[in-house]
Amino acid sequence: MHVVTLLTSPAAPTLEPALVDSLRNAWGGGAAQWLAPDEAAEFPVALRPANLWEVWAELQQLRIDLVIQPAERRRKRALLADMDSTMIGQECIDELADMAGVGDRVKDITARAMNGELDFEGALRERVALLKGLDSAVIETVLRERITFTPGGRELIATMKAAGARAVLVSGGFTAFTAHVAEALGFDEHRANTLLVDGHRLSGRVAEPILGREAKVAALHETAAALGVTPADVMAVGDGANDLGMLRLAGAGVALHAKPVVAAEVDRRINFGDLTALLYLQGYARDEFVPA
Repeated sequence: MHVVTLLTSPAAPTLEPALVDSLRNAWGGGAAQWLAPDEAAEFPVALRPANLWEVWAELQQLRIDLVIQPAERRRKRALLADMDSTMIGQECIDELADMAGVGDRVKDITARAMNGELDFEGALRERVALLKGLDSAVIETVLRERITFTPGGRELIATMKAAGARAVLVSGGFTAFTAHVAEALGFDEHRANTLLVDGHRLSGRVAEPILGREAKVAALHETAAALGVTPADVMAVGDGANDLGMLRLAGAGVALHAKPVVAAEVDRRINFGDLTALLYLQGYARDEFVPA
């Protein structure tokens, strides 16, 4: 048995009952359950429809996300989340680079690395080198003035933790940012890279070994083992090429507003919903969300 989930942006919900019923009838589905009026609904189907991706493409034109997944073990015991452009709306290194006057150069490298065109570790070293000499106090300025949280993040974490799950922030970014984000959003743990400082200025180097794609996979294995569960009981969310390893390994890997190279390889794609979409995918109704 599989479950079909349809959802839209909470800021502009456009999911109509007639559309849900039409698709349910076309796919021979069971009774529809509304998880949130006009925003999210689900229904069971016996088999994965052969025309899934054709229908998905049509619904994308209507700004509707469609996910089909096995019905069993949907509610996960752990969440592993990327930070930059996932739990927050920015790429922290790009914001630092902008303050250092090398924004355009670093943003280009970041975009290519996140789309899988460059080796992540090498690209990170190259970008950090361009920050050499930047006053480390700028980190606090960026946190205060430039970082915004992706809508739904607090509700996602609070709701999963209330159900007994563990939440881990695992980023190819920097601990100076993950510490703040993890505390603000309620994560149990955070892992990231460490920017090295010489006096009060960035040295242009990052501590080795660099936390990249394989380290995120290792974090997923370690989190599952600590909880006495398997990777099938973990939900992971990210947007960049360095997230692909953990997204493939997790029982529910979610590509959130992801780069094309990532979206092409992940079935659970959220392009219009916010982070509460990860709760709908687990079968939570909005009235079950724990308030942020």
